[in-house]
Amino acid sequence: MTHTPPSYGTPEHPRVAVRGEARLEVDPETARITVTVTARGKDRRNTLEDLTRRNNHVLELARSYGQAMEKLETGAISITPELTQKGRNEQIHAYHGRVHITAVLNDFTALGEFTTRIADLDMTRVNGPWWGLRPDSPAHGTARRQAVHEAVQRAREYADALGAQLTALVELADLGAENTAPPALPAPGAMRGRAAFGGAAPEPAPALDLEPQRQTVYAQVNARFIMSPPKL
Repeated sequence: MTHTPPSYGTPEHPRVAVRGEARLEVDPETARITVTVTARGKDRRNTLEDLTRRNNHVLELARSYGQAMEKLETGAISITPELTQKGRNEQIHAYHGRVHITAVLNDFTALGEFTTRIADLDMTRVNGPWWGLRPDSPAHGTARRQAVHEAVQRAREYADALGAQLTALVELADLGAENTAPPALPAPGAMRGRAAFGGAAPEPAPALDLEPQRQTVYAQVNARFIMSPPKL
């Protein structure tokens, strides 16, 4: 009958507890930008029509990038009346319309062109990009495996220093493997679309050359092993 050593450790079966860590620098897989489309006018219906037209223009432009556009989502929509500051009556001076759109791209060459084209639109603001990894990115699994390998290697080194050998793994606790937080949001209006002026349409702006920001992936594990009696 095989005797299973206790998990808590004894003089005959000492326990060794270690932590394994891994830190990888990898290229991003996606880039996210936020687009805010606005409209302003004295008439509610006209403001809503302008907002709808500009919103449709942004969505059509985004969809034209095909598979490079991994995700396209519309967020909050608002039409807000602006009251006059004079007098006690609730008189409306103008209406403000706003639509928030989130776009996630996986082609960074297309990203530079798309960002420039969006920023060149009337009454449109662009924020970003925020670089990231997909939740199922292989980089997370690679970091976790490296953390486990480091834990085993560290425990083996402790055992070797005592003239012992690892005989069993009794616990492996995942402390998390996650991508670093995205960089801080740029100040509002970091990239704005051009205002509308009369005259001939200007030449399209050149595409931005965006350098992807490498992502840091962490993994940590706690591991507890049983080893053979040390040779003290």
